[in-house]
Amino acid sequence: MSGAGERVGGRFYVLAAARPRLELDDMADQQSLDKAPHPSPLAYDDVAAAAQGLADDGLPVDLRALREALAGKQKEAGPTQVLHQHLSAWRAAQAEPAEPINVAPPAALITALGDWAQQLMDQAAAGQRDAQAKTESDLAFLLALSGEAEAELARTRATLAEREARIARLTVELRQARDIAADALVGKAKDQLAIQGKDAQLADLRAQLERQVANTAAESDARLAAEMELVGAVTARDHHAAELAAMRAQLDTFSPA
Repeated sequence: MSGAGERVGGRFYVLAAARPRLELDDMADQQSLDKAPHPSPLAYDDVAAAAQGLADDGLPVDLRALREALAGKQKEAGPTQVLHQHLSAWRAAQAEPAEPINVAPPAALITALGDWAQQLMDQAAAGQRDAQAKTESDLAFLLALSGEAEAELARTRATLAEREARIARLTVELRQARDIAADALVGKAKDQLAIQGKDAQLADLRAQLERQVANTAAESDARLAAEMELVGAVTARDHHAAELAAMRAQLDTFSPA
């Protein structure tokens, strides 16, 4: 036996590990076998039957053994290339399907990957939590500033309202003071006009009195001259002097203080 094999259910199957050597043996015999005449095409069924017979007998199934088996059955092996193609097809049909490869990762690998993914998630979550905490802190600070600004704005508005009320009150008081001052000025002007009118009347009366005194003095002087001529100069002078003094005293009573 030139190759390793396994008998299953009464049949002998050539293992895959023995095939490279079998193929090398087949190729080595190809040149010598190709020189034989090939009278007719070789059928696959003939090759398959011969190969199965060899396998059942526990013999190696190769080109040389097939030629000998076909010769014993009085079959022409034909060209080596055709025989090799039929043999390859038979071997492919006899090959058992390979067991599926278990691609499932080991449990330890799954656990390690899960731990690694959890670690990455924890690190990412920690970064996000830190960023969120900073954002919330900044937001709280801004809200506090906003509250202080609103309170300051409310105080400013209250101060402005108080000042506006004070300005309105002062405006009313100023208007009232102006009215009072205007009334006082008008009253004073009226009083001044009245005083000026009285002064004018007094000046006119004084002028009239002065003219009257002057006329009276002239008349007295004339009478005095006449009387002096008649009664005597001294007596007439004293009489008229007393009369003039009385008229001047009367005039002084009409003069403004």
